[in-house]
Amino acid sequence: MKLRHVLLLMGAALAGAWWWSARDADTHHGAPAPATACRLPPAVAPGQAPRQSDVPDSLRPFALAGYSLTPLAGFSIDARVLSRKDYQSGREADLSPLDLALGWDRMADDGVLRQLDISQSSRWYHYRWRDRPPLEPRLIVNSSANMHMIPGSEAAAAALKKVARNDRVRIHGWLVEARADDGWRWRSSLTREDSGGGACEVVYVCGVEIAAR
Repeated sequence: MKLRHVLLLMGAALAGAWWWSARDADTHHGAPAPATACRLPPAVAPGQAPRQSDVPDSLRPFALAGYSLTPLAGFSIDARVLSRKDYQSGREADLSPLDLALGWDRMADDGVLRQLDISQSSRWYHYRWRDRPPLEPRLIVNSSANMHMIPGSEAAAAALKKVARNDRVRIHGWLVEARADDGWRWRSSLTREDSGGGACEVVYVCGVEIAAR
């Protein structure tokens, strides 16, 4: 695998302090460009299942594009891109201009994926098989997911734009809940074992590594 791009946004590391900005950020074609210093969570080991970690007490809710975002858990994933879908309309696009369907463990294997028809629409990830599933359906659910990506900076947005189907990616950030003053809410799943409505991860992205297959 040839390394194509590595981006780790270290924020205020040189100063030895990390914080979340409370200021609103502008949006540009649905991609936020916040001023937030984005702390990296504990990283997943290569080839391992997604790593979820606790939120330090120092990480507080912060404002982005007119919404309040609350960190729920640290999140780091090493996975294969099964599909990507860009969005420009809908309220969610104010924060997240793209979804990535990601697979790990057996859902990153060529032999398995050749037997699945994978697509995305309306912020959902869909898969179908022809005769019989290549894996137990439970294993498909537990080792793949549709994830809503919220860029943590212009650099993160630029890196996410380069992500393509079949890339191997490592993404580091925070699972969040977004709220608006009118009561609208968009909350991340906190487990990889769910499916259906509310099962997608909402990821505030601080770091991206991309390796082409």
